[in-house]
Amino acid sequence: MIFDRFSFLIFFIIFFGLYWNVFNKTIKMQNLLILGGSYVFYAFADWRFLFYLIGVSAFNFWLGMAMERSKKHSRLLLWLGLLQGIGGLAFVKYFNFFISSFVDLFAVVHITLNLQLINIMIPLGISFFTFRTLSYLLDIDKGKIKATTDWVNFFTYVAFFPTLISGPIDKSRTFMPQLEKARVFDYNLAVDGMRQILWGLFKKVVVANNCAKIVNDTFMDYQHLPGSTLLYGAFFYAIEIYADFSGYSDMAIGISKLLGFRVSKNFDYPFFAQNIAEYWRKWHMSLTSWLTEYVFTPLSISFRDWGKAGLCLAIIINFAIVGIWHGANMTYVLFGLLHGCYFIPLILNGTMNKKKKLIKGNVIPSLIELFNIIRTFILVMLTFVVFRADTVSQAFDYYRHLFSSSLFSMPVSLNRFALFASLLMLGIEWLGRDGEYALADFQIKWTKAMRWAIYYMIIFAIFYYAGSEQQFIYFQF
Repeated sequence: MIFDRFSFLIFFIIFFGLYWNVFNKTIKMQNLLILGGSYVFYAFADWRFLFYLIGVSAFNFWLGMAMERSKKHSRLLLWLGLLQGIGGLAFVKYFNFFISSFVDLFAVVHITLNLQLINIMIPLGISFFTFRTLSYLLDIDKGKIKATTDWVNFFTYVAFFPTLISGPIDKSRTFMPQLEKARVFDYNLAVDGMRQILWGLFKKVVVANNCAKIVNDTFMDYQHLPGSTLLYGAFFYAIEIYADFSGYSDMAIGISKLLGFRVSKNFDYPFFAQNIAEYWRKWHMSLTSWLTEYVFTPLSISFRDWGKAGLCLAIIINFAIVGIWHGANMTYVLFGLLHGCYFIPLILNGTMNKKKKLIKGNVIPSLIELFNIIRTFILVMLTFVVFRADTVSQAFDYYRHLFSSSLFSMPVSLNRFALFASLLMLGIEWLGRDGEYALADFQIKWTKAMRWAIYYMIIFAIFYYAGSEQQFIYFQF
């Protein structure tokens, strides 16, 4: 059941009606409905994954209460939770990767190991709900929260269906208090949620899906295409993955608003960032925030005696984990390491934490802002080639064909509509960059007639110019 499918629309209409008209008598009833609806939503993909999700929720709920009761053994219980979370994630996502890498390592010295890979089913969203449970236990250990004794609230936090499969990754201390408060239907919040869903749907089905065919064709046949075509293939992939993932996040946040929840913002116009540090403060913000709090900050404190070298090491380890989090492939590891290395010049010149804010209200950026934005985008775009490639050697082969004399030739073909839709999306986001999302301030900046004209244009584009159906990219993570 996916947000841009008709089946989800039917599911949510029924759920929404029950939520606000039948189960609105008590908080407990609403939370039970959310939990039941979340399990139906998850089981729709594959009911066998549901038992793992419930088991993980039950185990971490018990661990949290045990840590609260037994301060003496709290650290041991925390390590047990970390072992379950990280160990479970490592087994289902990385076991075969480790085995094959081990076999390849011995093959270098002409030793053949007869180790067989096993067929492991990866539960949808495991990277996302595992990080939720880990943050819960870590926050209890640090004394930031008290362990909950309400299993319905905890199970609902772990399985909350709008954010279950592809985030955002909410920390328990920001989400669970919302489960404990009475929720009254807020018309303005609901309208804002519908507007954000509309924008997310446009980004996914009109922009991302139309870019997908170009990207797939380009990467499939890159060895026979000129460098100019590979360049716009890389450009369209950067646009595709952003429109796809941020589109999902917009829909997840919008659906949450319809239910009276505020979940974490996940994107803040990252393609307008002026350096790589700012880009990562704006891209997949819930993951970046999670890793900053639980990985980078402890590492930087541990390495503080090493000065800037220690800070560089902490950044590189942090971004290696960013890469590994995405999956069992050396391309993801290299992707993370490259981004970690991009930080080194900023660390050395002391500008990593200096924010370069765009001047509010300016329709046209200054020349220096434009230069910084383009430079950062190109750096990110080229790194996404590694992310998209099947192997590291394929990524470097793509670069070799890209940076050839054919880079200055005419592209083989150019999908004008995909280019127009991409630039339109970026243009609207540029104009609306001061808001939570691109259409957030439309009611302030535009007249009612203009607003509805734009809404109808977006709806028309969604129905008339939707690209071929594509699964959300981050479902695989």
